Amino acid sequence: MLFINKRFFLLNKMIGLFLSLSIVTGSNLEKNLSSTIFQFLNTKFKTVKNGESPNRFIWLHGDEMTAKMALNSHIRQFQGIAFFIQSESREIPFKSTMVDPNRIFSRKGSYHALRKFQPKWRSDSLETALNQIEIEREKLLKKIEPPKNGLLISVHNNFRGYNVNYEIKNSQKTAIKPDQNPRDFILCTDEGDFNKLKVGPYNVVLQNKEPPVDDGSLSWAMLRKNIRYINVETRLGYLTKQKKILNFIETKLNVVNE
Repeated sequence: MLFINKRFFLLNKMIGLFLSLSIVTGSNLEKNLSSTIFQFLNTKFKTVKNGESPNRFIWLHGDEMTAKMALNSHIRQFQGIAFFIQSESREIPFKSTMVDPNRIFSRKGSYHALRKFQPKWRSDSLETALNQIEIEREKLLKKIEPPKNGLLISVHNNFRGYNVNYEIKNSQKTAIKPDQNPRDFILCTDEGDFNKLKVGPYNVVLQNKEPPVDDGSLSWAMLRKNIRYINVETRLGYLTKQKKILNFIETKLNVVNE
């Protein structure tokens, strides 16, 4: 496990260096963009806006650098607003512990996320922490929620193990392609989006019903709010693949410059 984590760390460092160079060489493209900073649970988010599209994008896990690169490139080619967490790790600091920012979008999810690193917290301290997360979460959701005619696209990476087969049990419809790596896939919560995306070359699953166990992920929060949500999951290091999937979604859903 130590060897795997070290490889993951080194791979992310290499990707991060490449991203820094890409930003420098592509600085001329940024003249049409605007950016701001806001905070969530004392961790900064960078907002990058390009045009007036109702679509929103988010990168939530700081150790998934390929996803950051893909979104950084995408928001320079397509209109919308992208949110980048300003972190280099998967978890972010909160009070005396750490918390996964993609496991706090429900109170139950937040409870288990906090218990993961602080299993012996006093109940009153835990309740105070949960209340604070709930207040902060609602502020974050207001910022990242798209308007009625838009959608929210989240970008993620995996290093080994996790793949589309893990999502089938919570999916209502699937389109698994035998020639595609199962670790590269699209997850969506809107059936109309699924029907358009399933005819393409990529693995796609539809999850438009809440699961028995809510893990606090952003997808379930968007489903409860009846907001179109898509997650683009690829292997860490497969930048071209993730960029192609994002471009495919823009084309198939006819969201370019709308």
